[in-house]
Order: sequence, then structure tokens, then C-alpha cells
Amino acid sequence: MENLNKFLSALPKAELHLHIEGTLEPEMMQALAEQHRIKLPWRSVEEIRSAYKFDDLQSFLNIYYKGNDVLRSEQDFFDLTFAYLARAHKDGVRHAEIFFDPQSHTSRGIPYEVVLDGISAALTEGTVQLGITSGLILCFLRHLTAASAMATLDLALSRDSNLLGVGLDSSELGFPPIGFRDVFQRARSEGLHVVAHAGEEGPSQYIEQALDILKVERIDHGVSCVENPELVKRLRDQQIPLTVCPLSNVKLKVFPNISNHNIMKLARAGLCVTINSDDPAYFGGYINENYAAVQHAFNLDQNDLGHYARRSIEASFASIDRKQFLQKEINNVMSQEKHATFQ
Repeated sequence: MENLNKFLSALPKAELHLHIEGTLEPEMMQALAEQHRIKLPWRSVEEIRSAYKFDDLQSFLNIYYKGNDVLRSEQDFFDLTFAYLARAHKDGVRHAEIFFDPQSHTSRGIPYEVVLDGISAALTEGTVQLGITSGLILCFLRHLTAASAMATLDLALSRDSNLLGVGLDSSELGFPPIGFRDVFQRARSEGLHVVAHAGEEGPSQYIEQALDILKVERIDHGVSCVENPELVKRLRDQQIPLTVCPLSNVKLKVFPNISNHNIMKLARAGLCVTINSDDPAYFGGYINENYAAVQHAFNLDQNDLGHYARRSIEASFASIDRKQFLQKEINNVMSQEKHATFQ
């Protein structure tokens, strides 16, 4: 275990599926609640953590949105984001493309600028202090209307915010991607990258809609693609990345345990599969815990783990120069650790 942790910490990687609000640890949640005099449903850090038992995606979101309420100031968003980056740095993350949900904050009366400026300042500091390059992906909440999403995009575009792209998240079942056609068309016309959550709890048809209608460049989750062999072939042939989150999928009952996860089936089918942490404060594991869980379940060796790290760099929206630099870093680590064992 010690050898595995050491190897994973040294292994350069990108994280491509990370909700910054999902990194709110119980200790920070309680501290901010006390600071802002907000009454939470839980009386202690232990009670908060014990509430993290979910039956499905919606049961998680119910708690997730309650947690968001403690985020009020620009400093709160800075501290939240920099705490994640410091943790990710220890895990060998060298590039991060971070989701944020402005609608969950503006609906509470928190100005968009407060959210954006706090997160952006932390990302800049993360590059300076930690050497982590990054990008910010604005996610629309799919349980809200397309009109709300368009208004949020208009607001974002009115700011010189250097957004990397847009995404689609929140409750999946009953909210197919097709409803957000116009919003994504507008985002693409503005030169933004586009991604979408699809095929977590939703059917494979949602993945097809995300590809055909939203014209996304990556699928977040995507594990239900196996329902459709033709879709699997398409994902393989076009090398459309899947940002898979193993511990999240288990925590939300998509799979009963890691050993039953289909990540290896997807990888062996030739798909571009990456490993990510999703909402690590709620799901019990940051990126290296996700790598380690997959390693333990499927007895992966260092070449297998290096493969996932390489895929994460390939699937990122980083510049070509940055990708080449990080791939060389992976090569160096792999050559130094070529005899590592994880038993």
C-alpha cells in the first residue's frame, strides 16, 4: 500500500471531472456555517459526515445543495478552491479542469462575480504556488430551465472571465440533454469547449443526445454506454473521452462495489477512459483514492496506472505544449518506477 501511494503521488495526472462545491469538507462546512451564523441540519462534523449515505444521485444532491448554502463570500470560494488544489497537488495532479455551479449560488442571492472571482483567484494562485494549470467549466443545472441556463451563459459571457467551457450536471433522469440544444449551440459559437454529464444513472440514449445534439467533446461518466454496442464502437472509433468516477458510482449505487464497475470493460474495449473523483468530500475519496480503488479491484500494475494518467492528459483541453510537457513527466516517472510492486 505504501508503494502504491508513493507511486500515485509521483504520477503526473489531470483531473477532468471535479465539482469544486463537492470538495467542501465537513470541517470547512461547519466552520463557515458558524462564521456566517447559518443553522445546518447537523450539529457536528461527525453528524455531517454520517449523513453522507446515499441511495441515488438525487439523495446526494439534496445534501449537496444544503452544504452549498455556507458558501457566501469571495474568500469562501477562494479557500474552498485552494484547499482542493493543495490536496490535488499532493496527489500528483498537474492540470485540473474544474466544474462550478453558479446557478446554485445566484439562486441564493450570491452574485456571480463573488463566485467567479473567488474561484479564479485561487486557480491563479494554484498555478503560481503549486504549478497546477487549470481551467474553469461552468455547469448548467439540468433540473432548472433552459432559459435559466441561457441567462447564466449571458451573464458569464458579459464578464471577461476566460472560461474554458460549459457543462451540464445535476439530476440526470428525466432531464435529457436535448433540452439544452440552444444553450450549447450558443456556447460553441462563443468558442467554449462543451462537455456534459450523461450515462451515469441515465440511459445510453442520453449519451447519444449529448454527442449528436449538444455536440460535446467529452462525456462525463458515460458508463451506461455498454447498453449499446454501436455507441461503444462510436466512442472507441472517435476516441471521445469518458470522465469516469469509480468511487462516486459506487457511493450512488450505480454499481454495488468497485469490483462490479465496468471501467475495465470500457478500457479493454479501447475507449478513452479517465479516472476522476467527482465530489470527493462526499464520496470518500480524492483522485488517488479512486486510482487505488481500481488498482485493488483489478490488480493493475504500474503500466496500467500510467495508461490512465496518459489518457487524462490526452483528454484534457490543455495546450499542446502543456500536454507534451506532462507526457514527458509521466515518462520520467514510469522509467524511474519501472520495478515498483503494489502487493
